[in-house]
Amino acid sequence: MSLACSLDTMRAANRIATTKLFRWKILSIDGLPVHLSCGQVIHPDADFNSQHKGDLLICIAAFHHQKHMPEQQLQLFKRRVREYPYLGSVESGSWILARAGLLKGLRATTHWEDLEDFRNQFSNIQVQPDRYVIDGRVFTTGGASPTFDLFLHLIRTRFGHALALEVASVFIYDGTHQAQTPQPVVSLGFLQQQSPSVSAAIKLMGEHIDEPLSIPDIANQLQLSRRSLEKQFSSQLSISPQRYYKRMRMQIAKRLVVDSHNSLQEIALRTGFSSLAVFSREFKLSFGSSPSHFRKKHTTN
Repeated sequence: MSLACSLDTMRAANRIATTKLFRWKILSIDGLPVHLSCGQVIHPDADFNSQHKGDLLICIAAFHHQKHMPEQQLQLFKRRVREYPYLGSVESGSWILARAGLLKGLRATTHWEDLEDFRNQFSNIQVQPDRYVIDGRVFTTGGASPTFDLFLHLIRTRFGHALALEVASVFIYDGTHQAQTPQPVVSLGFLQQQSPSVSAAIKLMGEHIDEPLSIPDIANQLQLSRRSLEKQFSSQLSISPQRYYKRMRMQIAKRLVVDSHNSLQEIALRTGFSSLAVFSREFKLSFGSSPSHFRKKHTTN
């Protein structure tokens, strides 16, 4: 989706304008086909070391960027990016730019799942939770949907608001998100209109993962009784707020166990558990095995 949101917005703009407003090439580091995380194979137009020029280079990456961009390839990347006036990244592409030293002193973002680790690893970057960030000649986005927003912005500022509206309409996309809109831990969608109280409670939960609030505290902040909040959760989600909150924390814990190199102790603390023993017990209840066994079984080498 990150690749499609980058390419199809440009394709649609060309189609509507009936002229080549945009041209692009897909490059891979070695010129070999790239297997996307969904299993689809993408055949690039050229390898990254070939002679190619352009106005903008966009680095699109997802899981395991260290594996797919080791140091030797990273040095090649650093040399070639100098030939481009503008630079962008999508999702984990921000990590590639940061590792190459291309985001020093700049404002930048990445996918919300990685924001804390990204901020901890790159103290010389002004990390923001925004959907996308443009700082000088560099843009960074948090993922697929924010990339769609970014390209609509580029179309709007270069070719007019009318064309941007027409491109958004092709994909039946409302395009209401601003760059500074924070990336949500949970995408609430229609729930925000259907049940503002449940949506507000979920937002509070997402903001307090490492130090969980009690359900009475959440209800009190929303000026509701605990019973009223529980009834609304049961009506809208068929689950109690306690169980939903625990599920949210455990899903985040599972992602950290599989997709990060953080210690299990750190993951326990980041997901609001008082001890590794308590965390391990709750993890096994949720997923059927201990976090250490789950990591061994599900981590891609």
